[in-house]
Amino acid sequence: MHEVTIETQFSSAHNIRGYDGACEKLHGHNWRVQVSVRAKRLDKIGMVVDFKELKACTRKLVDGLDHKYLNECPPFDKKNATAENIAEFLFKRLSRAVNDGRLKVSRVKVWESDTSSSEYCE
Repeated sequence: MHEVTIETQFSSAHNIRGYDGACEKLHGHNWRVQVSVRAKRLDKIGMVVDFKELKACTRKLVDGLDHKYLNECPPFDKKNATAENIAEFLFKRLSRAVNDGRLKVSRVKVWESDTSSSEYCE
């Protein structure tokens, strides 16, 4: 099994509805996103996936969250924009775009700070 990982980032604001503490107030993060894709076999030129293509696909999704108030962006207008929910959202959206029988998104990890992250996989 081969696996590759790319990383990108975005900045946004949010507040955690129903949270008893400082995170209930409006605040922001410089989020870091790691996306891993795996394949049992390499393509004809010896790659899992072109890093450039995976970065572009991820960037397209992340651009929809960049410099936004996440609580106003679906699906986070209904569910809290926690690192956990953002990781799951990105995983499912990227899976629809990337998974093709040979390739499969294996995990998405979202860092809300240098010391705190959440990872989603299936």
